Amino acid sequence: MTLQLAIGTFAGAFIFPFMIRLMWGKFVDNFGPIGGWMAAGFIVGTAWTLTHGVGAIYQTGGAWVDQAFAAFSGLWIASAIAGDDVGKSIPTIICSIVGGIIAGYVLFSFLG
Repeated sequence: MTLQLAIGTFAGAFIFPFMIRLMWGKFVDNFGPIGGWMAAGFIVGTAWTLTHGVGAIYQTGGAWVDQAFAAFSGLWIASAIAGDDVGKSIPTIICSIVGGIIAGYVLFSFLG
C-alpha cells in the first residue's frame, strides 16, 4: 500500500465515526425516534458511498469489515478521550466478536 492510499484509507475511515458523533444525536433530537432511522440512512449511506463508491478506502481481499471497524474504533476512542467509562463496553465487545465468529462459521457452513 502506498502512502497516498494509506492516507486516503485513514481519511475515509475517519469520516464515518466523525459523522455519527457529529450528526446522529441532532437527528434524534430534532425528529425523535424516526430521526435515528433517518440518520442511519443518511450517515451510513453517505459514508458507504464515499468509502466504497468513490473509493476513499483501499481494500484487498473479500471481507469488508472496514466500515464497522471504523465506526467501532472511532467512537470507542472518542468516548475514551471524552472521559467515558469504556471498561463497561468490554462485555459487549467480547459478545460481538463471538457473535461474528459464529455468524462467519454458519455462513461458511452454508456457502462454503
